[in-house]
Amino acid sequence: MGGSDKKIQNVYLIGPMGAGKTSIGRQLARKLGLEFYDSDHVVEERTGASIPWIYDIEGEEGFLQREIKVIEELTKLQGVLLATGGGTVISPENRKALRANGFIVYLKTSLDDQMERVKRSKKRPLIVGAGRRAVLKNLRVEREPFYEKLADISYNTDGRPLSVVVDEILKGLQKKGILQKKEK
Repeated sequence: MGGSDKKIQNVYLIGPMGAGKTSIGRQLARKLGLEFYDSDHVVEERTGASIPWIYDIEGEEGFLQREIKVIEELTKLQGVLLATGGGTVISPENRKALRANGFIVYLKTSLDDQMERVKRSKKRPLIVGAGRRAVLKNLRVEREPFYEKLADISYNTDGRPLSVVVDEILKGLQKKGILQKKEK
């Protein structure tokens, strides 16, 4: 489906940490011919520091202010596939920017799969140390209503190969009129 004749709008991936937004986003962007961005990586590049460092020095509020600026800039670009941070949807400014110029795909995952995917990560400042499951559960309760309300379409990533999820998203984009089948 990549190389479609129709120019598609931006595609934004939302969902909890560990849902596969970055991995799926890279592959999906390649197939769609879109420029891939990960908002967390862009924050790190612009800051010259890791997200855990930003949290340690500036706190969550400092990180969120940086993220708002990045989301605002990236959503003004055309031809973009953006993998957002898990908490991006908390900010009203971010929700407005995402809604204004793109098609939003919510990648869902169960708490068990999420735990498995993030358990070794040292780059996730909100879940470092003991009690990760409780933290992830609380974040889910806080953020899931925003994911559900903002999403144009949703996909579950639990225990599924990356390529299968990417193909399902491509079919969903086509079905929603975001992507046309290439004429044979």
